[in-house]
Amino acid sequence: MRVIGAGFGRTGTLSLKMALERLGFGPCHHMTEVIERPGQVRGWLALAEGRPVSWEDLLGGYDSCVDWPSAAYWRELAEYFPEAKVVLTVRDPGRWLASMNATVFERFRRGGGFSGRAMRGLSSVLGTDLAAFSQMVRLTVQERVFGGCWEDPERVLRVFRAHVDDVVAAIPPGRLLRFEVGQGWEPLCGFLGVAVPEGPFPRVNDSADFDRNARAALGAMLLRRSG
Repeated sequence: MRVIGAGFGRTGTLSLKMALERLGFGPCHHMTEVIERPGQVRGWLALAEGRPVSWEDLLGGYDSCVDWPSAAYWRELAEYFPEAKVVLTVRDPGRWLASMNATVFERFRRGGGFSGRAMRGLSSVLGTDLAAFSQMVRLTVQERVFGGCWEDPERVLRVFRAHVDDVVAAIPPGRLLRFEVGQGWEPLCGFLGVAVPEGPFPRVNDSADFDRNARAALGAMLLRRSG
């Protein structure tokens, strides 16, 4: 593990994943890996439930990690991989909250409705990944990150700001980059000690992309069974 992403979801983490892989720090773990790769969901659920699981089991073969679920364990990862550098993606808090409300929190709200509960119930009966994924996200993001108060905007913003302060306080300056993806290649490449590549910095996963990809992923996990 060479780079640990400590930033919350919706701070440009998918763009950072693509950038790190382009710079040679891949493969990079991201929530998309959990969604798309059979077998990942159960390991992260085990960790969220407090069962024994090693970082090698969860992140073996990855050179970097960003986004939740790994970002929820940034402190543990930074201690376990002491040579890894830490990138804290940040964003204007108001714009970040608006993005969360349109994407992640909207999915939480839909999941609490009748159709969401029905899909999880069916998945539990079938033994497929959707129910396990939903439980992992609830424990990791709703509970561990936001303390169960994700529907309270003021509390959510306090958590976001406190998280930035905690990372800055815990990670030595020479090991940490506080980074906005709009800054482009230069600060990231300078921090990692690599040349700036040709072409623009990746900018992906807007709200429309998120909703479209989420619907497809949920449908796939409803049918997918993995150990």
